[in-house]
Amino acid sequence: MFPLIFSALLLSLFSTSCSLISTSPHPLDSLTPDEITAIRRVILASPLGSSSGPLSFHYVGLDEPDKPQLLSFLSNPTAAPRPPRRAFVVARAGKETREIYVDITNSKIISDSTYGGIGYPIFTLAEQAAAVSLPMSYTPFIESVAKRGVDLSQVICSTFSVGWFGERKKGKRVLKVPCFVAGEAANFYARPLEGITIVVDMDEMQIVQYRDRVQLPVPKAEGTDYRRRTKSGSVGQPEGTGFEINGNIIRWANWEFHLSYDVRAGAIISLASVYDGEKCACRRVLYRGFVSELFVPYMDPVDEWYYRTFFDEGEFGFGLWASPLVPEADCPAGAAFLDGYYAGQDGKPIKIENVFCVFQRYAGDVAWRHTEFGLPEGVIREVRPEVSLVVRMVAALGNYDYVMDWEFKASGSIKFGVALTGLLEVKGSSYTHADQITGDPHGSLLAENTIAVYHDHFITYYLDLDIDGTDNSFVKSKLKTVRLASSDSPRKSYWTVVKETAETEADAQVDVGKEPIELLIVNPSKKTKMGNDVGYRLISGAGTAGSLMTDDDYPQRRASFTKKQVWVTAYNKSEKWAAGLYVDQSRGDDGLAVWTQRNRLIKNTDIVLWYTVGFHHIPCQEDFPLMPLLTGGFELRPFNFFESNPIIKSPPSGLLPSWFNCTYSS
Repeated sequence: MFPLIFSALLLSLFSTSCSLISTSPHPLDSLTPDEITAIRRVILASPLGSSSGPLSFHYVGLDEPDKPQLLSFLSNPTAAPRPPRRAFVVARAGKETREIYVDITNSKIISDSTYGGIGYPIFTLAEQAAAVSLPMSYTPFIESVAKRGVDLSQVICSTFSVGWFGERKKGKRVLKVPCFVAGEAANFYARPLEGITIVVDMDEMQIVQYRDRVQLPVPKAEGTDYRRRTKSGSVGQPEGTGFEINGNIIRWANWEFHLSYDVRAGAIISLASVYDGEKCACRRVLYRGFVSELFVPYMDPVDEWYYRTFFDEGEFGFGLWASPLVPEADCPAGAAFLDGYYAGQDGKPIKIENVFCVFQRYAGDVAWRHTEFGLPEGVIREVRPEVSLVVRMVAALGNYDYVMDWEFKASGSIKFGVALTGLLEVKGSSYTHADQITGDPHGSLLAENTIAVYHDHFITYYLDLDIDGTDNSFVKSKLKTVRLASSDSPRKSYWTVVKETAETEADAQVDVGKEPIELLIVNPSKKTKMGNDVGYRLISGAGTAGSLMTDDDYPQRRASFTKKQVWVTAYNKSEKWAAGLYVDQSRGDDGLAVWTQRNRLIKNTDIVLWYTVGFHHIPCQEDFPLMPLLTGGFELRPFNFFESNPIIKSPPSGLLPSWFNCTYSS
């Protein structure tokens, strides 16, 4: 760390130039348990609460303030009015979906309307628990289990969304309930009761369709367990935590940002600003960012599998399935943990302990270094270690766990890490050896009677970037080969850069990897001393797959945003979810690809970047019984944002204190 005297000097210098944020609750803070309770009370006291039929809460979240109003308040919190505290609620009553806006401060409903379009809201945990219990007392299912020689007490069921496959009429709100054999091993996903289809009407809470199409052997339990009775090791943090958490505001090194929880999105990073020591100013980078959708389609067209094209966020809730993080296992020793709260089906607050962790990462990497020989004073060797700050959340969505990292670097970069692990979704089969396979098995044979089906993972991010202000542009710097025609040089070719600024949303769709290109988000009204537009560069990492399904395939119509990795749209507060607000049984008539058909102007205005991390997963035996981490992600890196390398004067320890508080200009 810095010597204490030096740190104190820096603190005194910078505190004179940077104003403090108000200590009152932040307008973007997650809903508190008291607020969730108050929202429930207000709705139950309304005519909706006294109407006939059950009332269920499917989404209760912050109705974020209008962006100009919030930025105005943050730039001058003592004079500008504080944005109103409001909630957006999606509820079900009388088999209808209701959209309710609640004024939390004044305890009143602002509006209550019925949604009459296609699609349904997120499934609640309580109703899914009720659905999986139904087969256990259903006679045809009991008979199917018995003829497979399985003890009913060892059967466990799950819930799968049904998708949409061309039906013209709006379907009932249903789920399919696949079942598995547990008992002998914890990995029940490896032992499916293949061939059985159960459909449950979620409003009536009863089985409405049942089919036992084919009887296949239940895979063996042997070799499927992944548990080991060994103690996990722990990894510490160098020289303490090095960061500060004040409510939902986190400060570390030259970064400040707001962290909140949402039952659908999970982690939301807002108002991320980086301190520029040369300008003694906090400069905005990211206004608001989160995972917008997670699409996982499987590639087997048979009756029991064709519908398995999951939109895990819009159908089941990314934040709803957040897993409490384990200290010194999920996160290193010294990490700070934060809790989250969501509204259960009855509207009462439910706590998720340790939903996020925050820690410094030091993995022995180098931030920068240089060695110079031949100087009069001898060899010069300068090295700075890489230390960064990580915000982590893990969503345990059925058989998969998704480890999501937001990593902030003192260089000004933000890295977005996606890591997949967990249990494969497998299909029961008659095959016991690869030599027996004829035709297309639609997967890999990993154990006797066990085929892991081919599938994809597409994780789409919403990133409202405000690079040094709201008015930004999207620039494609294409690398062009030029052949020399003259004899002035012995060279025959070189490459140069041809810049194209996207005028409309159609200009900004990019298939990463198709051509050599650098993607930039710039602020044309802000220049460096050298006259360059300040900006950030989008750097793709591992996981750049795009969808291979045909455009007319029904799942692809619902997830048309997965054909390209990069989209840019004009900012619109209501456009958050890439697959639309109501995803269950949606038809692709709402969402990112539809919004962009308006082809709005995006040059030098407030824009949103959408980026999809994609994996084609061909399972292998090393993925069984539990797959090791499959990692991917991308990075936003400063590009002419600073006048020079912002960490060139970092101390040899690589650790920086937080000494500032950011203010924001509107």
